[in-house]
Amino acid sequence: MTQQLFQPIALGPYTLPHRVAMAPLTRSRAGQPGDVPTAMNAEYYRQRASAALIITEATQISRQGQGYAWTPGIYSDEQVQAWREVSSQVHEAGGLIFMQLWHVGRVSHPSFQPDNALPVAPSALPVPGKTFIVDADGNGVWGDVPVPRALETSEIADIINDYRRAARNALSAGMDGVEIHAGNGYLLDQFINSNSNQREDSYGGSLENRARLLLEVVAAVVDEVGAERVGVRLTPMGRFMGMGDETPQATFGHIVRSLNQWNLAYLHLVEPAVVGTVKDENFDPRWDAIIGQLRAAWDGVLMIAGGYDPETAEQALIDGRADIIAFGRPFLANPDLPRRIRDGLSLNAPDPSTFFGGDQRGYVDYPAHS
Repeated sequence: MTQQLFQPIALGPYTLPHRVAMAPLTRSRAGQPGDVPTAMNAEYYRQRASAALIITEATQISRQGQGYAWTPGIYSDEQVQAWREVSSQVHEAGGLIFMQLWHVGRVSHPSFQPDNALPVAPSALPVPGKTFIVDADGNGVWGDVPVPRALETSEIADIINDYRRAARNALSAGMDGVEIHAGNGYLLDQFINSNSNQREDSYGGSLENRARLLLEVVAAVVDEVGAERVGVRLTPMGRFMGMGDETPQATFGHIVRSLNQWNLAYLHLVEPAVVGTVKDENFDPRWDAIIGQLRAAWDGVLMIAGGYDPETAEQALIDGRADIIAFGRPFLANPDLPRRIRDGLSLNAPDPSTFFGGDQRGYVDYPAHS
């Protein structure tokens, strides 16, 4: 039943033993102060080292890039040192781990920003959503996102350099590679989508201009760590945090064809089955056609995520829809997920009340199958 899921595959310089990857999952449990990974975080990833590839939780490239409470960074010396313990634990357990590099853009709050400034965005537009902030009593709560300020053209080079530094830091921290987060309504996605980008400079207007920042970030990160250690995550047709594009087929087709120039480790596409943390029953019916077009346009390894279970994942591989399937929530509650899938074992159900913030409960206390 799961023969394709357990075939090896080459990814960059690595050979994955199977095709069950762990998707990036924000858990809001970084140590404070400083948003530094802890021993508990290292244990969480170690438990899941049987994944073909672990993609870490989204990790901010700068203070400006943070938008949620207690998420880890990769811009300070303390963060880099702490991440070394995570990568070491995963490697000792036989795993492979890439770090997802993140700038949230407008999905933030002044409490996270240097000098309590407004979050930054392509354009100063209202944000239809909330973010996870810390209240006066030190508790995590969902708070409104203010209207951001539009980035000046002169500021963009610094953000590109932040991505470059973050990629360098990630490899210094022992990561096997990096994934550039260009989806889910965050900064690079905000530039890509016409709904959120009303700029009139070289980073707005045409689809080529809206894709420019992502491609410049990819060029910088590839220059820093090598294309074979770089993946990119996109969410075509995603609607989270007000995303939407007038010409998604043309926009994302251009991006994927442009990414081919680097021979990246992989491309990671997220299907619109989930918006935020809830299942989307109304996703755009053009999705199937678009993913077929992007699959045909992409020259390399394609990873896909979006509400897959063992049966639908196997069928996606049989159909040629993707080469690797990334599982999110199933990995939360099943640290030994690949074995459970391979052997047809029952799955633990995740507890949504422990998804964001908290202690070991719902984090490192899910049992492996006996």
